Amino acid sequence: MSAQLRDTAGELAELLWREHTLYRERSGSVVIRGAHVDRWISLSPTGGQDQVLIRAGRILDGGTTAPARSEAVASLADGTAELAAVCRRLLAEAAAGPAPVTRQPRPGRPKKGKGANRPRRPVRTSRHTGLASWLIILALVGVVALFVRNLATAF
Repeated sequence: MSAQLRDTAGELAELLWREHTLYRERSGSVVIRGAHVDRWISLSPTGGQDQVLIRAGRILDGGTTAPARSEAVASLADGTAELAAVCRRLLAEAAAGPAPVTRQPRPGRPKKGKGANRPRRPVRTSRHTGLASWLIILALVGVVALFVRNLATAF
């Protein structure tokens, strides 16, 4: 069944798109990817004899595939032309739906939120010890010196 599915997918790919990528997934399904039109078609074997599950979906901006938008079951015995018609219908349904949501920020848009209007603090480029740090260090040195002096006078 998988060899027949691969051959049928190859013929379908030639009918649907001039530019395409054809690959087989681990599950046994064959995917036809039309990157130039941002669409994909998947042909998966079903439990029935000579029947395939055809799924269609979109390809997102980053090259990942969105979940299937439409699917149908068709018979391999119908022929390649009938399968191509089913695929075209599913691709039209996938194209007619709303655009998929991408999670990439839009360039040039201002940041919204609590800190959008707050000015940023300048970043320190030099490392230095502040006055408060020096006072703490001097206090610790004084306590250690007092402890050492008391120890020295005790003996």
